[in-house]
Amino acid sequence: MRVSRVEEFREFAAGRAAHLYRSACLLTSGDTHLAEDLVQETLGRMYVRWGRVARMDNPAGYAQTVLVRAFLTHKRRRSASERPLGELPDTAFRSGDDPELRIALLNALRRLSPKDRAVVVLRYWEDRTIEETASAMNASPAAVRTRSTRALTKLREHLGDIRTELTADWGR
Repeated sequence: MRVSRVEEFREFAAGRAAHLYRSACLLTSGDTHLAEDLVQETLGRMYVRWGRVARMDNPAGYAQTVLVRAFLTHKRRRSASERPLGELPDTAFRSGDDPELRIALLNALRRLSPKDRAVVVLRYWEDRTIEETASAMNASPAAVRTRSTRALTKLREHLGDIRTELTADWGR
C-alpha cells in the first residue's frame, strides 16, 4: 500500500521540525516566537511544493534553505526593530552547556547583521559547505567566504568583553 503524499509530508515535518526550530532560534538570536513563525512558514512552503520536493535528493537541506531565506526575507521586510522579551530555549544547546555562555553567545549573534548571522549558523552550526551556504543564501561562494570571515571577526569582538567576564567568574 502506497503512503499518500500528505502522510509523507507529515512524517517529514515531524522528523525535521525540532531541527528547524533549533536553527531558527539561532537565526533569531533566541526569539522563540519568531522562530516558531519561521518554522511554520517553512513547512507551509514545503507542503505546497511537496510533490516536487519529495523527489529531491535532500529535502531536509531544501527545508533549511527555505528557512534561511524566510528569515532573511523577514529581516528585509521588517520596518521596526522590536525585540520581544522572553525566555531563551534550552533546547537550542546541549544541556551541559553553561547558561551564561549560552546567553552570551545568543547576545553576540543578535549583534550580527541578519546575513552575517545566517552565514555563521549555516557554516558552523549546520556544518554546511561554502557552496551549500552560498546556495541557501542565494549568494556566490566568494561572498560567503568574505562574509564568513568578517562575521567571525565581529563575533569574536562581541564575545571578547563577555569572554573576559566569564573567565573571571570561572576562576572564583
